[in-house]
Amino acid sequence: MLQCFCSLAPSPASITKFISEQPYLSLLENNCTSMKDLKKLHAQLIKTGLVNDIIAASRVLAFCASSAGDMNYAYLVFTHIKNPNLFTWNTIIRGFSQSSNPQIAISLFIDMLVGSSIQPERLTYPSVFKAYAQLGLACDGRQLHGRVIKLGLDYDQFIRNTIIYMYANCGLLSEAWRMFDEEHVELDIVAWNSMIIGLAKCGEVDESRRLFKKMVSRNTVSWNSMISGYVRNGRFLEALELFQEMQEEHIRPSEFTMVSLLNACACLGAITQGKWIHDYIIKQNFELNGIVVTAIIDMYCKCGNVEKALQVFRASPKEGLSCWNSMILGLATNGCEKEALQLFSKLESLSLKPDYVTFIGVLMACNSAGMVDKAKYYFSLMMEKYKIKPSIKHYSCMVDVLGNAGLLEEAEQLIRSMPINEDAIIWGSLLSACRKHGKVGMAKRAAKHVIELDPAESSGYVLMSNVYAATREFEEAIKQRLSMKEKQLQKELGCSLIEVNDEVHEFVSGGRLHPQAKEIYSVLNELKLMLQSKETWN
Repeated sequence: MLQCFCSLAPSPASITKFISEQPYLSLLENNCTSMKDLKKLHAQLIKTGLVNDIIAASRVLAFCASSAGDMNYAYLVFTHIKNPNLFTWNTIIRGFSQSSNPQIAISLFIDMLVGSSIQPERLTYPSVFKAYAQLGLACDGRQLHGRVIKLGLDYDQFIRNTIIYMYANCGLLSEAWRMFDEEHVELDIVAWNSMIIGLAKCGEVDESRRLFKKMVSRNTVSWNSMISGYVRNGRFLEALELFQEMQEEHIRPSEFTMVSLLNACACLGAITQGKWIHDYIIKQNFELNGIVVTAIIDMYCKCGNVEKALQVFRASPKEGLSCWNSMILGLATNGCEKEALQLFSKLESLSLKPDYVTFIGVLMACNSAGMVDKAKYYFSLMMEKYKIKPSIKHYSCMVDVLGNAGLLEEAEQLIRSMPINEDAIIWGSLLSACRKHGKVGMAKRAAKHVIELDPAESSGYVLMSNVYAATREFEEAIKQRLSMKEKQLQKELGCSLIEVNDEVHEFVSGGRLHPQAKEIYSVLNELKLMLQSKETWN
């Protein structure tokens, strides 16, 4: 007869003894590495009746709720446990809090409170706070914080860290600061890291750096949080400089650090530094998983080295879709439209199923090559064969395709017939096409929508002014510029980056802050004179 632990709280020693006496449980503990293995062992536990024991059921549940498991299967296992104990409740709640469906963790926690004889304890609450953080529902999480205070658990370090993380991750920095700065509270590295991440996410990267410098001890998470904070806020050079400091302190970066640095190099166009980071990844034996490979491909594509990106793509495992998407997008944006569409055809011939990102790359390739019929074909294919509902980005691509081809009425009709709400960007695309083809009446309609949907955006006024100027309606063009001035709207300055001798140089439209600005403008003036002279001779 099976020993039942449903109403008991067995000691770790008794659990270990019980598992060692059961061959299937021993296999589960020591040899189970995949859900395929788990399901075979679970079937044997059901046949023998051992699955009715809470320890056996808990061990099956624990594997299913792990990173190697399946939360849908975990939920089925949980629902078949007649009298779940505290361990099983905590396991299922923790599993869902770390999944793509954290709202289920909150629902289960409520079920535990109102429909179970088992009440939550200190190890239960951190998972629920993490779920609120994932969902951006810190306002709802405040109620749970209140319960924790009433229970006297708010000084538990584990719980406190997750509350700080919730507030910081959701942008409620004043609440996070209140807990972080409270007297007589010992703060560990987790709390510090949470604050650095939350200030960086809200754009307060300088405040994050101030906290970072004050930390007595820093781990890889601290450095990665600061580097990714710089990248997220567009401060790419500072991210690369901080990585140099990290190396000087002999701290091994994580794969997330490398991905952030590759993104920085991609945005800077710093191919020499990007290649160095790629070589570093190889030398340091980082796992070339889908995330890392995608970042490497993306870096080379954005730096204009499509051949190198293709080398990486061909040499890497192609189980995941992300590297395919990155390569298709990279080819499309580097003038290799034919190759992008060929790669899409190859993807279709394999077992991989394209997603909405794949079709953005395909439509961009059609747009660059001026392939209107092909774009229409792929747009229909996406909806009819793959059952993907077009997003505003897909519609924007189609408006670009039609607009560039001069099919402006069709482009406007597509916008008006969309089953989703339009935005300023899609009307801006139409407005740009109207400027190109001199369609003043339609341009006025498009500009009106751009201004209504985003009153703070200057592009509507600028493009409309350019339309009027192109049709020699200079008074109307001036009115658009004056309207911008009255509303205190500033045109965003153009910016470009170039890497010379392993150093990245930034240039802003009309800017003269570069240390060699005098020499640069001197050369530009010489080139201008040469071009004017050539035009005169011609």
